[in-house]
Amino acid sequence: MRRSRGLALLCLTALALSGLAVGGPASAALTPQASLTAAQAVPDELVVGYVAGATAEQRERARGRASAQRAERVVAAQADRTQVELVRLPQGKNRDQAVAELQSDPAVAYAEPNWVYTIQGKPTAQAKPGGGGTATTPDYFSNGSLWGMYGDASTPANQYGSQAAEAWARGNTGSDAVYVGVIDEGIQFTHPDLTRNVWTNPFDPADGVDNDGNGYADDVHGWDFAGNNNTIYDGGTRGSSDDHGTHVAGTIGAVNESTAPVPATAAKQVGVVGVNQQVTMISGKFLGARGGSLANAVKAVDYFTDLKTQHGLNIVATNNSWGGGGFSQSLLDAITRANAANILFVAAAGNSSTDNDTTESYPSNYNVANVIAVAAIDDKGALASFSQYGATTVDLGAPGVGIWSTTAFNGYSSYNGTSMATPHVTGAAALYAATRPTATAAQIKSAILSVTVPTSSLSSTTVTGGRLDASGF
Repeated sequence: MRRSRGLALLCLTALALSGLAVGGPASAALTPQASLTAAQAVPDELVVGYVAGATAEQRERARGRASAQRAERVVAAQADRTQVELVRLPQGKNRDQAVAELQSDPAVAYAEPNWVYTIQGKPTAQAKPGGGGTATTPDYFSNGSLWGMYGDASTPANQYGSQAAEAWARGNTGSDAVYVGVIDEGIQFTHPDLTRNVWTNPFDPADGVDNDGNGYADDVHGWDFAGNNNTIYDGGTRGSSDDHGTHVAGTIGAVNESTAPVPATAAKQVGVVGVNQQVTMISGKFLGARGGSLANAVKAVDYFTDLKTQHGLNIVATNNSWGGGGFSQSLLDAITRANAANILFVAAAGNSSTDNDTTESYPSNYNVANVIAVAAIDDKGALASFSQYGATTVDLGAPGVGIWSTTAFNGYSSYNGTSMATPHVTGAAALYAATRPTATAAQIKSAILSVTVPTSSLSSTTVTGGRLDASGF
């Protein structure tokens, strides 16, 4: 059974575009928490959760105990949530002392570091942009590159792929009525392989007004929580090219960029294809060149919960190919709210080759019913050398080595990481929901975990002992 709490830090969960790690390389052993604490959290900031009904005066009194100043509201008090704030401490103030001072006030439920989450590593191969649909862009499916999409009987074939191609052959290529949140870097929504599957908000047109009242004016394709604006694709500005988020999105839902949809049994003519050829993806950007903060991660998770509850969008899952920091009550609470809204939280197990049963890794280790933790396997079915694992805490394996997908500037790249395995599972959840529109999060998770293919490398390292099989979806 999953453990719900712990204080261990992880060495991060994704292999992605550039060396953005706050800690050491993915292959390094975990460093003791005491030496990583300062590096893994935003200096002089805390996230503070208050008890239900705490007044403004009581919150101010509590902050005063630690000489802290309110920086911003992270969670507004509602029927299903209490108020959470980001506070700043005097420069150099001892963080543990400040936590103790805040928690001594009866208005404070908890105080915790503003953990840093990030991605790290580098691509294994990169292709120059082909302009989308031009002769210089290869057909990655037919040339043997997209092994993660293959099945036993597809052409090309690979038994260790996700089996998505066999679902397509049965007529299920996805549905644009199914929504997925990509909590990550941003998405190049103009990429030829992605543009038809990225959400355009019908409730809040770009007019400078927050028409739907969700606190995010003109969230046309989603929201950038790091920049606090609606520009989900920065394309190189602010030091981030949004490659990682675009790569994740391509695995979930890249399509043929031609005007005609891909036939169920046909391979793509150019570029890559995702587990879903039809799906609607929404960007919850919170990662940038220096990673992302706990406060912004919480806001991103709640953004999708609120889109579903307020507008009835069929958001079935969020993809979470990131990690870092220690246990967070505020993030646990946000994931729990997503669970109540029937949204799966699919999370990367991590890339430090460690056992999550003994060294807890967040967010994949949170003990909430909607969490699915994903390890990475290679094209021979072996557990990837970098992949974290856990017989009671990591649910299944999925393709995560040599994964080609979309990247920024109309590009394509190959990456390694549990970051890459995770969107295969998120995509499978969306594929399942495409033909079962009333399925709950619990039913989708059960379906995914109950049909895994037994795999020797995963038999004692994951809960199911198997790898993803989307063939029947």
